[in-house]
Amino acid sequence: MVLNRLLCTDALMNDLAVVFLTFNRPDSAARALRHIRLAQPEHLFFVSDGARDDRPDEESLVRETRALVDTVDWPCRVHRIFAQQNMGCAQRVSSAVTKALETVDRVVVLEDDCVPDPTFFGYCQTLLDRYADDQRVMSITGNNFQLGRSRTECSYYFSKYAHCWGWATWRRAWQHFDLSLSRWPDIRDSGQLAAICPDPYELEYWTDNFDRVFAGQINSWAFPWNLACWLNHGLVATPNVNLVSNVGCGDDATHTRKRTSVIGLPTQALGSMRHPERVMQNVAADRFVDHWVFSGIHRPGPLKRLRRRLGITRRRAA
Repeated sequence: MVLNRLLCTDALMNDLAVVFLTFNRPDSAARALRHIRLAQPEHLFFVSDGARDDRPDEESLVRETRALVDTVDWPCRVHRIFAQQNMGCAQRVSSAVTKALETVDRVVVLEDDCVPDPTFFGYCQTLLDRYADDQRVMSITGNNFQLGRSRTECSYYFSKYAHCWGWATWRRAWQHFDLSLSRWPDIRDSGQLAAICPDPYELEYWTDNFDRVFAGQINSWAFPWNLACWLNHGLVATPNVNLVSNVGCGDDATHTRKRTSVIGLPTQALGSMRHPERVMQNVAADRFVDHWVFSGIHRPGPLKRLRRRLGITRRRAA
């Protein structure tokens, strides 16, 4: 364990670049912007999608949200990335990250419905510097979905899951991103994913979702980003406490209208930075997240498992 006694909140932010994703929620965006202001990044990429044609009241909300860019009052370079028409989540987010990484070589990405702990930005800055040239690390997340379980004595561990409610990456990693999942049919048919997702329920979950993204049934950049990390053997630095809370559940939310177990999780300060000595996946932590957040919805409960076993027994006895 390597101990860095510098508190995350004291980390130098003079080269921090934040991609701030907004849409139609001016109140949520104003709250998130206040948190970004505490970090005072050198670059602020203020991103806004266009209003949807079938939502006549949305245009005014988008304009009100965009007006927040004029309230930025710290010394920084403000980059306006505004869409004239609605692009949808996948295109808007991914194209904005791509554009930002044409200007800088690393970014922190925060959506307007995400509330970060003050130590989140220092955590990202520290790890963006530490793993800048380490090809094994492709992303940094501020999310911890262990529900209070401590997985390490260090400040963070490494996961295969690229949680995206407050995250960071580098140009050298994002270059592998493929929104269209152009290689997915060959990857699926080759059985390559089974080596990454050895559990059959996990394999089913991710195969199904990659199929749906490829077919255009899910408008998502997050699934393609996970696959890009996996195909390049990339790991994700994950804090040992939750640093970002997604509070976007509600009627005005685009993708989180239904409350789940990880919506609104409280945040906690990270404190002194303790670095792990090795870069390797925490399998136990990932197994918990898989069961709790991802493939658990496909897993049968105890009664169903018992019936399945009895059914197999009866068939074998027949």
